[in-house]
Amino acid sequence: MTKRRPRSDGPNDWQRLQLAELKALADKHPGEVRVVGRPRTSPGGQVAVTIHIRTADMPRSPGGLRLANTEEFLLVLPSTPLAPPEVQTLDHRFAGTPHVLQGSRLCLYLDPAREWDPLAGVPSVMSRLWQWLTDAAAGKFDAGTALYHAVGGVLHSTPGTPAVVVREPVAHARAAVGWLTPRTAYRLDLTSRSQSGDSLRTPILTLEHALPLGAGETLAHLMTLIDASPTGTPRQTPPSGAASRALLTALAASALRNPEGTAQHFVLAVPHPAAPRSPLFLLAGRLPSGPSDLLRQLARRATPRHLSALPAEVSDVGIEWCYLSDERPAVTTRRDAQRPVHAFDGRHVHIWGCGGIGSWAAELMVRAGASRLTLSDPGRITGGLLVRQNYTEDHIGMPKAHALAQRLASIRDDVSIDVAPQPPSPELLEAADHADLILDATISVTVARFLDQLAQRPHRKAVLAQLAVDTRTASLGILTLVAPGTHWGPSAVDQAAGRYVLATPDLEPYHGLWAEPAPGDELRPVRGCSVPTFHGSAADLMATTATLVNLLGTQMRDPVSGTHLCAQPHTGVQPAHWFLAHGAPALRAR
Repeated sequence: MTKRRPRSDGPNDWQRLQLAELKALADKHPGEVRVVGRPRTSPGGQVAVTIHIRTADMPRSPGGLRLANTEEFLLVLPSTPLAPPEVQTLDHRFAGTPHVLQGSRLCLYLDPAREWDPLAGVPSVMSRLWQWLTDAAAGKFDAGTALYHAVGGVLHSTPGTPAVVVREPVAHARAAVGWLTPRTAYRLDLTSRSQSGDSLRTPILTLEHALPLGAGETLAHLMTLIDASPTGTPRQTPPSGAASRALLTALAASALRNPEGTAQHFVLAVPHPAAPRSPLFLLAGRLPSGPSDLLRQLARRATPRHLSALPAEVSDVGIEWCYLSDERPAVTTRRDAQRPVHAFDGRHVHIWGCGGIGSWAAELMVRAGASRLTLSDPGRITGGLLVRQNYTEDHIGMPKAHALAQRLASIRDDVSIDVAPQPPSPELLEAADHADLILDATISVTVARFLDQLAQRPHRKAVLAQLAVDTRTASLGILTLVAPGTHWGPSAVDQAAGRYVLATPDLEPYHGLWAEPAPGDELRPVRGCSVPTFHGSAADLMATTATLVNLLGTQMRDPVSGTHLCAQPHTGVQPAHWFLAHGAPALRAR
């Protein structure tokens, strides 16, 4: 019985409207745009129509795209206006050039979510196409950045596959072996050595040229593409070149060493077509477990144990492409590299007090790249703290410092975290000589006096900082900072700032930071003899702490002793930020 193809009912209303607008555009510019033939509707509901664009008068440059006097394209209209139409070439003549995807699809929209307006329709697409051709002919595309995915210019990722995380450098050998270790159901880590009994042997094959047409959907198609010329032109069919044989041999050898019933993964290291000296682009794929077991059986029968040609039994096996999270330092730029918190990158930070302020500050500094955190807090976590502190239900009953250490370790693998005794323990006396920053978030007079002692140490390296918020709303913040090389302590800086602020009418909203709490300012979170605390939500604490951490970051490279005051926008307090340098009361609002 012959299987029927799905019936197509022709263009829908939106597509008919776009075709009519295209015809009107061609009628208006008969020498520039021409519609050729009749539109064709695919079983999936797309409508394709051939168009000719006159490009003879477009300025050319030696490094630009070589255009004929008239170029032929396929305009593809999706079934919904929510997706932008596509423009494709009818051959692979532009393969490997900037903003050409998989050899034939023109990249008119770098970010369709922001650049495509469903109300704009075909006239907008044709305007984009005209500008694309003009820029391409004039050589205005940056080949080094346009092909952000070196394999066909597109991201290869099959739904349902785990992400492969790469952080180690990858050897540039023609063929190498790596190991994939499951981290979660959604993640595999690629490393140069086996990490556990669950690690799977994975071949890494370095290709000699880019893959401008992409990497294909089946094993046979991939092998044809890696044997093709650098422009994507197939050299041999069926695949039997050196590159495809190397991949097949490596797949078979690894499959034999991995357990039955496991998918066989592989990694391709692909040179960038426009920047051959840049780090190799990595692409990860896998054969499902069934075909992988079949490959094992075929490899066991091969003599010697390698396959010289692609067996028919696995030639049509579909490849599942894994999303590859390439986090190698050579190819990754930190998103916060230009922000104040980058000052904490690589620093050793002591955080004393892991509550509403310290728990959020610690996470911000770990995410900013701090290399080591030392935590100190004698308290335990109760359910009521979850309202505003950086913990979860699973942490209830745990000591705060240990719970926070556990949470921070789950954010970054490479951060070192240790727990110290509560100040003023003698074990912390040398902390100021070795750490880069000691942050006091305890609001404890005893801890403040201990910091005053540390400030006197002759070889102090650490910046000393205290963070606090107002008791009524937790939306006003104060940062007291003592730079290395000075011998006064945070208490002296805070007292001097308090005298100045209380005597300055313009700073009246901040007076409460130095006054005893008024009745109702504090709260007792539970009945009985519970320690009073301040009002405030997680949003208040997170926002105010983040502001204080940013202010602290601005001072870490060239610290100046003094006091920062800040207020969240919803408070309406002005000034929203004030800095008073210690010893120079007239220095304001920097």
